[in-house]
Amino acid sequence: MTNYERLAAMNKDHLWHPFTQMKDYNNSDPLIIERGEGIMLYDVQGRAYYDGFSSVWLNVHGHNVPELNQAITEQLGRVAHSTLLGMANVPAIELAEKLVEITPEGLNKVFYSDSGATGVEIAIKMAFQYWHNKGVRGKTKFITMNQAYHGDTVGAVSVGAIPLYHEVFRPMLFPSHTIPYPYSYRHEGGETKAMEDTLTALRHLLETRADEIAALIVEPIVQGASGIIVMPPGCLSQMANLCRQYGVLLIADEVATGFGRTGAMFACDLENVSPDLLVIGKGLTGGYLPVAATLATDEVYEAFYADYQEQKTFFHGHSFTGNPLGCAVALASLKLFEERNLIEGVQAKASFAQQKLAALKDYPHVGEIRQKGLMIGIELVRDKMSREPYDWGDQIGVRTSLRARELGMLTRPLGNVIVFIPPLVSTEAELAAMIDILAESIVQVTEGGPVK
Repeated sequence: MTNYERLAAMNKDHLWHPFTQMKDYNNSDPLIIERGEGIMLYDVQGRAYYDGFSSVWLNVHGHNVPELNQAITEQLGRVAHSTLLGMANVPAIELAEKLVEITPEGLNKVFYSDSGATGVEIAIKMAFQYWHNKGVRGKTKFITMNQAYHGDTVGAVSVGAIPLYHEVFRPMLFPSHTIPYPYSYRHEGGETKAMEDTLTALRHLLETRADEIAALIVEPIVQGASGIIVMPPGCLSQMANLCRQYGVLLIADEVATGFGRTGAMFACDLENVSPDLLVIGKGLTGGYLPVAATLATDEVYEAFYADYQEQKTFFHGHSFTGNPLGCAVALASLKLFEERNLIEGVQAKASFAQQKLAALKDYPHVGEIRQKGLMIGIELVRDKMSREPYDWGDQIGVRTSLRARELGMLTRPLGNVIVFIPPLVSTEAELAAMIDILAESIVQVTEGGPVK
């Protein structure tokens, strides 16, 4: 038995993978990654793959980065972990100060967690308790957006709106109000009408229900798991203004969009929006360790700041909250952002990728290419003119992604949408090579034209 065969058997016998139908998975030959270097990943059989989706949207600087490795090693020589319950540690303090410096204005308090989902859970609980602590008992509901995904904890699922992921858990969840996310390609009125319908729905809900609504939660500018749906310009800022007007908190879920992914440090920066609560994760540590954070304004924080007997304490926390190793590598990652002018580089690379992707627009089964920075989604359709989608059972996204893997690039589809979210450090040559693989995969699977 080869090493691969041994690992594959163990994988099948013992490992349960997330968001994976194991019956399908166990009938295939599993990809088993052994190491990474730059933007490449290598499996146990020695084959190399471009990391075309940044290991689920979180890798920033590539794999096996000397500066990040060194930050962890140096911190490991001091202490691997100490609790934040009743004490602090040096990296957690320094990172909190740095995050306050780089996030939208007004977010001055940092509460750590270990994943985007838990960061969202914290934001929901903070928003709920904020109003309770202020003596406003009726504001207990939340507004979410159609096809939203905010994580897989019970609270995060309650403000999620993707039936495939969430419907089975409905009896466990608290109800939320849902408004449409402006999906211009699938709206008969296009971009203008899609945005108008979103804002009208939000305005009507706030006019009639603001007294019962604690917060609106939104994936700013780009809605991720729904298929990389990009908001029309100005939509986010108008939503924020409506929340302010009607006294409802705004929670910005920037777990996927943060840390340069959209061409700005945070997507909120693109429209100068300062939310009441901001959730960050994924790219926070450069893709190295599981650290997330929920940032709050002074106003939110002060609603919890009281004598103990007043019972306004935020009773929430995790064993690894503010882990020193994670915070140390996050600091090193943010230092690389500055030293390498990474944000400016993303903007230039996004422009290059857009030009390179333009040729795909003429492919018979490419319905739309959606892009903001280096977040890119390619929606495949059965009929380009009518925009008829492929049936779920066609597995067109899965098949195209598997073909891309055979050609040397890893990605994971969202239904009929092929996701392309490369590490931010990818060079133009690497971007071109990955886009060529995407193009060839699409052509071969959809049989829509000659192989490029």
